[in-house]
Amino acid sequence: MKRLHRIIIGLMVGALLLTGRLQAQEKFVIDPSHTYIGFSVTHMVITKVHGKFDEYEAVFYLDRENITNSRAEARIKVASINTENQKRDDHLRSKDFFDAETYPEITFKTTRIEKTDEGYVAVGQLTIKGITREIRLPFVLNGPITDPWGNERFGIEAEAKINRQDFGIKWNKTMDNGGLVVGNTVTLRINAEFIKAKETTSR
Repeated sequence: MKRLHRIIIGLMVGALLLTGRLQAQEKFVIDPSHTYIGFSVTHMVITKVHGKFDEYEAVFYLDRENITNSRAEARIKVASINTENQKRDDHLRSKDFFDAETYPEITFKTTRIEKTDEGYVAVGQLTIKGITREIRLPFVLNGPITDPWGNERFGIEAEAKINRQDFGIKWNKTMDNGGLVVGNTVTLRINAEFIKAKETTSR
């Protein structure tokens, strides 16, 4: 009976701590007009191709007193890929690369946020083409500030490298010199601005 009593008390304390943590998180949503979600990859060894995604949604539940208690999630429309070349973009949407028809979204959800000397690292699950891998996304958080219209905002600058082969994006051709037409290492770059939502407390 005493053991059951201790378990019940433990569950109640845990629930109270979790509730307090969630109440401290304020909901911010991404502002697409002030956001860039892009990438670059080596092309034929000698240069890089740069691209971006034009359609996405993201939410950041910010604990401004302790950023490591924050969390975030994002959804990106694969079909919105844009490298300023229609033929190349159509190829990237095809089964050779992202297979946008079968896998229309890229998703990312944090599992934890760590403090570093340079800023923070968002550790989370990135899903591309139906394959989920844990990645580490170093970022700097600027703000929050209040804009001239009374809206609270903050900015995120992030960069990370992933191997596209890890996510089933395997198409390639080998050149005469042995180099690959498309590099395997992809650099992700994010410059995002978030604005405080009217519904401020996370659920």
